[in-house]
Amino acid sequence: MGTVHAKSLDPLPMHGRDLGVNPDDLVEPPEMEHEAKQEILENKDVVVQHVNIQGLGRTKEDLLGYEISDVFHAKNLIDVMKKAHVARQKLLRLGIFKEVEVLIDTSDGTDALPNGLDVTFEVTEIKRLTGSYNTMVGNNEGSMVLGLKLPNMLGRAEKLTFQFSYGTKETSYGLSFFKPQPGHFERNLTLNMYKVTGQFPWSSLKETDRGMSAEVNFPLGMTNHTLKWEGVWRELGCLARSASFAVREESGHSLKSALSHTVSVDSRNSAIFPNRGALLRINQELAGYTGGDASFLKEDFELQLNRRLFWDSVLSASLWGGMLYPLGGQPSCIADRFYLGGPTSVRGFGMYSIGPQSEGDYLGGEAYWAGGLHLYTPLPFRPGKGGFGDLFRTHFFLNAGNLCNLNYGDGPRAHLQKLAECIRWSYGAGIVLRLGNIARLELNYCVPMGVQSGDRYTVFL
Repeated sequence: MGTVHAKSLDPLPMHGRDLGVNPDDLVEPPEMEHEAKQEILENKDVVVQHVNIQGLGRTKEDLLGYEISDVFHAKNLIDVMKKAHVARQKLLRLGIFKEVEVLIDTSDGTDALPNGLDVTFEVTEIKRLTGSYNTMVGNNEGSMVLGLKLPNMLGRAEKLTFQFSYGTKETSYGLSFFKPQPGHFERNLTLNMYKVTGQFPWSSLKETDRGMSAEVNFPLGMTNHTLKWEGVWRELGCLARSASFAVREESGHSLKSALSHTVSVDSRNSAIFPNRGALLRINQELAGYTGGDASFLKEDFELQLNRRLFWDSVLSASLWGGMLYPLGGQPSCIADRFYLGGPTSVRGFGMYSIGPQSEGDYLGGEAYWAGGLHLYTPLPFRPGKGGFGDLFRTHFFLNAGNLCNLNYGDGPRAHLQKLAECIRWSYGAGIVLRLGNIARLELNYCVPMGVQSGDRYTVFL
């Protein structure tokens, strides 16, 4: 049997997004004269002597050393392949390489050991300047998004992005800089400058935000954390002449400076159609202590549980809630309050059309809760099973919630009693379509219940 070399390890070199690690495909029948070395590589310990990276241009080598270091700890050929696959995924995750190939070969040279291996990563860097064009649809709104990106700007996976979005209700542009910590991609810093102009027809309100923000993301145990500071100059105005006096009172300029912290635990196997796992997200925001004329403490949370049942059906339960507490004796701003209603919260009701309102304009509330129970099943008789039909689900749901303002001079019991009054709820069924791994499209028949005076509701959503 002969010496194991690069071509004898097909399908290595490995490339693309899938890395085969089937032991039966590793070695072609080699020549007969070196049977001993072949046995060592397959069945005994090996030593990774060298790891090489080819194709680098502007990327700094020290950045990649963190991502590939585990390959040196591999103990046998299969372990080398597995660790090389993980390292390849880490390199692709950096977003600076268009392609990464892996080549495993026996060591050569005067220092080569009988069981030594060399691992080579052949990389193709992304261009210095890239562009993108996308269309997005969500929350009954469509938009066109244009972007320019400078990936790997300083050689250590930094990214500078300019994005322009033009939509039916919102137009925005912004510049952002992203910097990960070498060796810990989940720990990163993002700086943003932006301008956003949005229309909110349910409140007869238009808003223009000009601001900047800095946020730090990092994992801690099983949790992920985001610390953020945001300073924004807000300009509020009336969308129509028929806007209520309460909305006109809110018009004008304000400055908000806020610190926020978000912690989340996410064990779901998918963000769009999860069939197992749970999500818990808690957010706190404190405005006013770092400047500005908006002053409040805001808390909100989201909880989701998913469980697979029989016949590929999935039961999902969700709960949201939040409270805004004005500070310094100032009333809350219409732009900071919570809104409820629509396909993302209580189905069967118009978009953000639950709760306090004045002359047909919805003003939002300082406290809310919402919950949902959903049953997702395959389509009847499973048409298109194994293909296009698997993108669809039959959807049965029960939603409930309430939005109101609280008198903070009362105790917690009075607050709970206020949130339990005038509960809106709905039930119904429909069809859900998964659009890749980024969005979902719903068509539902809804039966709204608990409708209060001034609420807007709909049967089809």
